[in-house]
Amino acid sequence: MQKLLRYKKEIALSLVLVFLLALVRVFEELFYDPFLAYFRSDYLKMPFPEYDSLKLFFSLFLRYALNSLISIAIIQVLFKDFGLSKFAGVLYLVFFIILIVAFFSILNFSNQENNLLLFYVRRFLIQPLFLLLFVPAFFYQNKISKKNNNS
Repeated sequence: MQKLLRYKKEIALSLVLVFLLALVRVFEELFYDPFLAYFRSDYLKMPFPEYDSLKLFFSLFLRYALNSLISIAIIQVLFKDFGLSKFAGVLYLVFFIILIVAFFSILNFSNQENNLLLFYVRRFLIQPLFLLLFVPAFFYQNKISKKNNNS
């Protein structure tokens, strides 16, 4: 319990940042995304909806950037390591490039049989899923690093 009290500022800040991630999700309707309604319906049997590529790109970029910045802030609060936060930022950038290319490639060059693939690629673009992967990985890396330093 004393450890929790010692880190109350970090816990409070982390909770605020998680709340901000939730707000991005709550206000997802503010972003241009014709696939919101599409994936809520019986999308496996439907063609892709009409969309404006440029508008969709910038909307996905904005949402990904907001989630990424908040996620990097959470990583900074948890680990207090600017180098690690920079590394996470580079990973977020690399993954964005890979995912956005995959997303538009699936939309433009594949048949309707790839609806599920598009669903999952889009999910990584609009949700802060990488945070769920990075935090445990960074904790494990810190644990291994401390163990090796103590040896």
